[in-house]
Amino acid sequence: MPTNLKRPPVRCSTSFSSVATQFDLKGYWTTLIGEINQKLDEAIPVKFPEKIYEAMRYSVLAKGAKRAPPVMCVAACELFGGNRLAAFPTACALEMVHAASLIHNDLPCIDDDPSRRGQPSNHTVYGVDMAILAGDALFPLGFHHIVSHTPSNLVPEPILLRVIAEIARAVGSTGMAAGQVLDLDGGPNSVGFVQEKKFGEMSECSAVCGGLLAGARDDEIQRLRRYGRAVGVLYQVVDDIQEERMMKNGEDGERRKTGKSYARIYGVEKAMEVAEEFRAKAKKELDGFEKYGDSVVPLYSFVDFAADRGFSVGDAI
Repeated sequence: MPTNLKRPPVRCSTSFSSVATQFDLKGYWTTLIGEINQKLDEAIPVKFPEKIYEAMRYSVLAKGAKRAPPVMCVAACELFGGNRLAAFPTACALEMVHAASLIHNDLPCIDDDPSRRGQPSNHTVYGVDMAILAGDALFPLGFHHIVSHTPSNLVPEPILLRVIAEIARAVGSTGMAAGQVLDLDGGPNSVGFVQEKKFGEMSECSAVCGGLLAGARDDEIQRLRRYGRAVGVLYQVVDDIQEERMMKNGEDGERRKTGKSYARIYGVEKAMEVAEEFRAKAKKELDGFEKYGDSVVPLYSFVDFAADRGFSVGDAI
């Protein structure tokens, strides 16, 4: 559903804005999803004890998953001329830890969500105990997958250590977990912190990991960090706007029982202003990458997709 956000002026060249508009993001995204899904299927074979692997695969391989973290990782890697074969193991790991966080967030003791990605939540199907264990298992599997499957001739070991440290930071007590704590216990003034930690961290981490794998400079990594965080929050703010509009219009849709959002606390109009601010921030960071030519176009397109949702990724699979 388009949000009809008014586009603000952004420091983005006319040529790149035009090219980004013409870029087939849907085709790019769909192709990558197919490749990533195959590699995820291979990465989590069913072993003994079968039940935990079945629970892990249930969430990771869910149909309709947008695969935004791995796609962002690959796109950032390719921006700097990196080989996507170097990025695929980390891309899969990002999807594993993302799925693990969703499994745990859906638990009755946290968000108590009965469904996820158009199907029953993991704990609804496998029970709370197995859902906890499946999430626990996916986190270390992701790290192991990076170490065991990244081609050593494409990525040196010191870079892999930086990638693993980046993911650990993003999902830990200073990252997504911190956002979840404040989402449960913090007051309304904590909404900015919650949104950036719960939703900005994974996008930031995905962009940064892609840049690291391709050998980006430290100043470029910092640009990717700011860009990724802005896109992640933008995407969630737009989700919240859509949810509030659906509820006001009496349309079908399940409202989250818990969780803080700009739209719920400050209203849709204020949330739209916030969304525009994050769109402008994301595109401003990309201005520094124009020297890489058309390779930056996918990252520009992700920004407008996060705001406008011009197509459904799931419908394209």
